[in-house]
Amino acid sequence: MQRPLLVSVFIVASCGLAYELIAGALASYLLGDSVMQFSTVIGVYLFAMGIGSWLSKHVGGNLLVRFIQIELLVGLLGGLSAGLLFLLFTLHAGPFRFTLYGLVLLIGILVGLEIPLIMRILKREVAFKDLVAQVLTFDYIGALAVSVLFPLLLAPHLGLVRSALLFGLLNALVAAWALWLFRAQIGPMVSLRVQCVAVIGLLAVGFGFAGQFVSLAEANLYNEDIVHAESSPYQRIVVTRLRDESRLYLNHNLQFSSRDEYRYHEALVHPGMAALPGARKVLVLGGGDGMAVREILKYPQVESITLVDLDPRMTELFSQSPMLRELNGDALASKKLTIINADALQWLEQTQEMFDFVVADFPDPSNHSLGKLYSTAFYRLLKQHVAETGRIVVQATSPMYARESFWTVVATLEAAGWQTAPYHALVPSFGEWGYILAGRREYKLPATIPVATRFITPDALPALFHFPVDMARVAAEPNRLDNQNLVRVFEREWGRVQAN
Repeated sequence: MQRPLLVSVFIVASCGLAYELIAGALASYLLGDSVMQFSTVIGVYLFAMGIGSWLSKHVGGNLLVRFIQIELLVGLLGGLSAGLLFLLFTLHAGPFRFTLYGLVLLIGILVGLEIPLIMRILKREVAFKDLVAQVLTFDYIGALAVSVLFPLLLAPHLGLVRSALLFGLLNALVAAWALWLFRAQIGPMVSLRVQCVAVIGLLAVGFGFAGQFVSLAEANLYNEDIVHAESSPYQRIVVTRLRDESRLYLNHNLQFSSRDEYRYHEALVHPGMAALPGARKVLVLGGGDGMAVREILKYPQVESITLVDLDPRMTELFSQSPMLRELNGDALASKKLTIINADALQWLEQTQEMFDFVVADFPDPSNHSLGKLYSTAFYRLLKQHVAETGRIVVQATSPMYARESFWTVVATLEAAGWQTAPYHALVPSFGEWGYILAGRREYKLPATIPVATRFITPDALPALFHFPVDMARVAAEPNRLDNQNLVRVFEREWGRVQAN
């Protein structure tokens, strides 16, 4: 009995932690602020395990039967948890956070019951000191195993819904294994056997149809037809189409609409590039869709463009899909372009290259992994790779809807030693959107835009750099790597917008 139950401890610990990692990842993926979501989910889970451990003293009867029943319940509840949460979010049905933490609490209590029950079952066979050492050793090793496997293998390849179902199956199979191993002690309990078969069957069917389930649930989030959807190791990528309009969503956040993306990308590139007639080497950070590269390639003097985007699936998709290649003008196939799939900060730390113009087209600072790319440390590092007469441009969210966030990015650049020239442009899909040009010297408006454009013209430029009263500068603290105040400000401001 000893060895099978110790193996069960390993699986129990692995599955229990896996459910909370999945819940934390799903919450940060859907709600943003990954640090806050993971911290609170794990905290509630550990608290719930404590409750379960305390309640275990009240569990009586045949402990093996109770252990098997709890395993089945954990497997069923944990296995279906991610799908239930995802469906709840997409249908906007009920309080998502309440359900999230309710599930975490229930799973934690059940997992907290399991380990004390196993120790009570084994206490007649193993000396107390050996019992505690062995059980806790297998418990901690199981937790380590899943914490390594989850981000490296399971989430990227199976997705969150299917990963939860896989761990649910593991719990149910442990229950079935225990039922068979200890059939002599348990006796002929037909109902328990039926429960095992039912739970394993339900979870197996769910695992087989998880892809279709996610697609159906996801369809509720969009008013357009989904033409491409996949989960990369870094994000959920969805491309939709409605009549002649295509849209890109990353983690359910709109990145562009083909109807007006030219406004966003022309505003991002041309005020800076038109003022740098000598720009030969250009760096694009983010922007794996190739739209910014398309605009930069309009300048014949540009000799080389380096595109650094974390997600290889983004650059592959926009290099291969005929529809998306048409949108970016097949820019990612240009001989002038070098594509590097790497973390921008880490790549900058390793390279010695210098550039005349840098486009920082990162997603909004909705979590700490993105917030670091808007920090004083990042902007100081970037400065080491920009020529003396060069310039950078940063997309910096909306000065209308996230006013303090926008001016926080301005303050951060200035704290890093840059001279800034903030501006904004109306992009109908997003509203007023903000950008910041920065360099070692004062920015001067170019007299002309020497390439073909649909939106940016010399006459339109001065108005972009004027901020009306409702978007004018407000006091803001720089975003530093050790505190990431920008992430908190951004979440507060956009949370207010979404609530309205």
